[in-house]
Amino acid sequence: MFWHPPDQHPFGAVQEIASASCRATQVARDAFAGAYEYPALIPVAKRKGRQSDKTWTEAATEFAFAHEADLFGATSIKDHYIVDGYDVAEPNVILLGMAHDWERLRQVPSTPDNGVGVAEIGRQYARGTRASYALANWIRAQGFAAQPYPGPRADALLLVPAAIDAGLGELGKHGSIINRTYGSNFRLAAVTTDMPLDLYCADSFGADLFCANCQVCSDACPPDAIMSAKQWVRGVERWYVDFDKCIPYFAENASCGVCIAVCPWSRPGVADRLLVKLARREPKPRPSGA
Repeated sequence: MFWHPPDQHPFGAVQEIASASCRATQVARDAFAGAYEYPALIPVAKRKGRQSDKTWTEAATEFAFAHEADLFGATSIKDHYIVDGYDVAEPNVILLGMAHDWERLRQVPSTPDNGVGVAEIGRQYARGTRASYALANWIRAQGFAAQPYPGPRADALLLVPAAIDAGLGELGKHGSIINRTYGSNFRLAAVTTDMPLDLYCADSFGADLFCANCQVCSDACPPDAIMSAKQWVRGVERWYVDFDKCIPYFAENASCGVCIAVCPWSRPGVADRLLVKLARREPKPRPSGA
């Protein structure tokens, strides 16, 4: 429930401290301001365009990449994406990823004298706002419903599970997505829509196996919130972050992001080499009759 309106959940006071600390420096305040500058949504055009699912998907992808998005994926809405108490009318969701400047991001957590890292987070959330609203308005102009869901403020959708199903990457040990190109070095935004789309499949490339043998993020986590092994969570064995440790540290230290900054996949130029190494580890099929 964190990042929902503070009067709607029991952690509202901590959230308000976190919001204030994230904006402790002027550069961070300026960066996050853009994340909350929501353009007006245009009315849905009365006449729907007629194209194939493939053509609409290609056109939406091209538009998104021309309007600040670095990653694009699409999937159908699932019940577990929707936060209790909310409704989502559209059947599909487009996920967008906005890549960080890693040299800036790696300066997290911020200090009173250096707000570069947290400002970089704000910059990408602002890009996500602009990208998701631009895409939603483009879709509306084609005659289809569209609703943007930018960060950092939470809303009806859980973006991480949707992004995994939309092919943006695998869940990492640090609780964020690992993408095969950008690692965890990006932020998410989404657009729900009834535009007919070619839906993506989850992308499995070995990040989960890599995380099982890597302790970089768990060793680097200042409050020791990242579990070194998978935990059982609501009947599913998965990577788990103890947010009772994570969020207080986050609130007191002008945000964080250390885990995604130190992730080996996030370092520029490293992901391609890791993909090659993981491909070599894939078990080779046994000869017929062996």
